[in-house]
Amino acid sequence: MRTTPWGTTRGGASNKAGTAATDPGKRRLVGIDAARGLALIGMVSIHILPAWDPVTFEPTAQWTVFAGRSAALFAFLAGVSLAFSSGGRTPHTGRAMTATRAGILVRAGLITALGLGINPLIPGTTSEEVPAVNILIYYGAFFVLVIPFLHLSAKALFAWAAVFAVVAPMLVHVTREALPAATDLNPGFTDLAADPAATLAQLLLTGTYPALPYLAYLLAGLTIGRLNLASLHLQVYLLLVGIGLAAVAWSAYWVLILQAGGYDQLMTLTPALTEDLIDDIITFGPDPVLPTTTWWWLAIAGPHTNTPLALAVGLGSAAAALGAFLLLARRFGSVLLPLSAMGTMTLTLYSAHLLALSTEVHYDRPYLWFFIQVVVAAIFATAWHRAHGQGPLERVVAHGAGLTRRMVLTGHRTP
Repeated sequence: MRTTPWGTTRGGASNKAGTAATDPGKRRLVGIDAARGLALIGMVSIHILPAWDPVTFEPTAQWTVFAGRSAALFAFLAGVSLAFSSGGRTPHTGRAMTATRAGILVRAGLITALGLGINPLIPGTTSEEVPAVNILIYYGAFFVLVIPFLHLSAKALFAWAAVFAVVAPMLVHVTREALPAATDLNPGFTDLAADPAATLAQLLLTGTYPALPYLAYLLAGLTIGRLNLASLHLQVYLLLVGIGLAAVAWSAYWVLILQAGGYDQLMTLTPALTEDLIDDIITFGPDPVLPTTTWWWLAIAGPHTNTPLALAVGLGSAAAALGAFLLLARRFGSVLLPLSAMGTMTLTLYSAHLLALSTEVHYDRPYLWFFIQVVVAAIFATAWHRAHGQGPLERVVAHGAGLTRRMVLTGHRTP
């Protein structure tokens, strides 16, 4: 069995957490799927629940835990799953790799089309009006950009991940003012046709989940996916090193901005922003893009700022989460079933969540609607996974990608 970035490629009655807990390969999948399920819940909480306490105006606990980190975990696990689908510890070669790349390209196109189709249903165009920024169209860009790296070794992938984590935020910083601005945070087919350059810039550099900086997560996930994730040693290593990386990156922000004069530089060189607005960017993220008045902005580590330190915090958190769930799955695979079942069909559940947001019924009772969405998703995912394995949308995407792979492998003849 293999996983894909939006669920498993096979499933059914044999893929139950009760048996997965006793088999190293299946246990590995349960841990990865459970981590993906947590990322989904984190995204739902960010979209529905308040970001700050109305009394103290301090960030809420769920915002502190999930803001930016849920998306990072999604992208990181996409890289892990792409490693599995491209050969695991031994990457495909020759026509097999060509077929894999073609399948991923088709997968990217289908997910992007789904995202572009859903986006017009999401209300609002500005950050104040939009309840959620749809990550699906960015996922399509992630997959396309990662295709040339699929054949590389773990060491080479790790090096490229480090390069993108440092260089991509700098590229965003120096090009942002020259790039065309998007008119909608969630562009649809109409926006793409009307201004393809602005949409492309949004997907690659200026959007909420810009593909070039996020490639650091994908490549790091590919690196980990090339290793033996069933190893207890590696699982502990992921947990400890992930925590350490996130702590070091956050400490670097604390020293540079709060102790070494960086905050004063932000205020002096960005006179259009008050101290409160600068604090909001550091705590809640840019609105909608990070200022470029000084290079000191690249030393903050807030959610969705996509700076080198923010990427390091997200990457460390994602690695730690994966390590923790892999360890938990060694003993508690059956307990994780609702979460791991959700993780096998995040494309279906995330799309349903966005459609639910379009009804705008969640504003008055956010905690109630968050609870309803998560519980309904867990019940549906568990029942569907036990009966059918793959989620509904995952089946469609997997069929298109699988058909493309088979056509390439058989010399472009229809099977």
